[in-house]
Amino acid sequence: MMAWAMEWVPVLIKILVAFFVVLTLTAYLTLAERKFSAYMQDRCGPNRTGPFGLLQPLADGIKFIFKEDVIPTEVHRTYYVLAPALLLVPALLGYIVIPFGDTLIVAGRTIPLQIADVDLGILYIFAIAGLSVYGLFMAGWASNNKYSLLGGLRSSAQMVSYELTLGLSLVGALLVFGTSNLRDIVHLQTGHWDLGPLSIPKWGIFLQPLGFLLFLVSAFAESNRLPFDLPEAENELVGGYHTEYGSMKFAMFFMGEYIGMITMSALATTFFFGGWHVPGLAALNLSHNAAALAGVAAFCLKTGFFLFLFIWVRWTLPRFRYDQLMSLSWKGVFPAAMLNVFLTGFCLYAFHRFM
Repeated sequence: MMAWAMEWVPVLIKILVAFFVVLTLTAYLTLAERKFSAYMQDRCGPNRTGPFGLLQPLADGIKFIFKEDVIPTEVHRTYYVLAPALLLVPALLGYIVIPFGDTLIVAGRTIPLQIADVDLGILYIFAIAGLSVYGLFMAGWASNNKYSLLGGLRSSAQMVSYELTLGLSLVGALLVFGTSNLRDIVHLQTGHWDLGPLSIPKWGIFLQPLGFLLFLVSAFAESNRLPFDLPEAENELVGGYHTEYGSMKFAMFFMGEYIGMITMSALATTFFFGGWHVPGLAALNLSHNAAALAGVAAFCLKTGFFLFLFIWVRWTLPRFRYDQLMSLSWKGVFPAAMLNVFLTGFCLYAFHRFM
C-alpha cells in the first residue's frame, strides 16, 4: 500500500496542479484580452469587480454557472449537449505529455515535472487535438441552424487544412532532434554554440526558423484566432457553430479555444524556445530543486509571451476572406512546409555524408 501511494500520489498532485494552473490561466486570459483590447482602443476595460478588475473572471464564471440553460426545441439534443464537452476535454488532455520543468528531488525520489513521459508524445497531442474537429462540426450540425452549420463546415475545412501544415512544420524539428519524446527534445536544446564573442543557445528556432514561422501561422488557424476566425465570423454567420449555445455550454467553447491557445504556446516553447532551459543558469550554481523551479518559471514566461502574441495579433490584424484563408493553406504554407521537410532532410544527409 505504501509503495502504491509513493508511486501515484506525486502523479495525482501533478495532475491537480497542472489542471488548476491551466483553468486559472484560461480564466485570466479572458481578462487579459479584454484589458489589452481596451488599451489598444483607448478604453478602460473591466475595472469595477475587485481591485483593478481582477475578480472579473470569477464574476463571469458565476454568471455562466447560474445562467438558465436554454436548449432550443429543434436541435438534435444528444449531440447538441455532447459537442461542447468533445471540444473541451481533448483540449485539457493535451497537457498530459507536455514537460513544464526538469525534475524535483523530494524525499530522495526523483519526480519529473511532467504528468506522463510518452515516447510518442507529439503524436499523442495531434491525435487528441484532432478530436476537437468533431466537437465543432457536431455543434454546427446538431444546432439545426444554417449559420451554425456553415460555421461548423468552415471550421472543419480550416482545421483539417492547417493541421497538415502544423504537423509538417514540426517534422523538420523531429528530423533534427532525432526523437519524438518531448522531454528529450528539451534536453537536446540545452547546449549552445560559441561564435566568437557570441554564445547562441541550441534552440529549435535557430535550427528551424522556417518551421517555426509555419508552426506559428498554423497555430493561429488551428485555434480559430484572428486573422483566421472565419468559423465564427460574427459579421457573416452571427456566431458560427456556437450561435445556439448559452450558459456553461457557451463557456465551454470559449474555454476550449483559450486552452488550445495555451497548448500551442507550450508546444512552441518546447520545440523552438528550449522549453524550461535558461541560458547561463548553470553558472549560478543553484541547487537542483532551485534550478528546476527557475526552469518552470522560464517555461511559464516563454509560454506567456506566445499568449501575449495571440492577443496582440487578434486586435491588430483584420480577418481574411474565406477564399484567402484556404488559398494561403494549400498554395502557401503547405508547400512551404513540404519544402522545409525536404531541405532539412537534404541538409542532414549532406552533413552526415561529408562531415
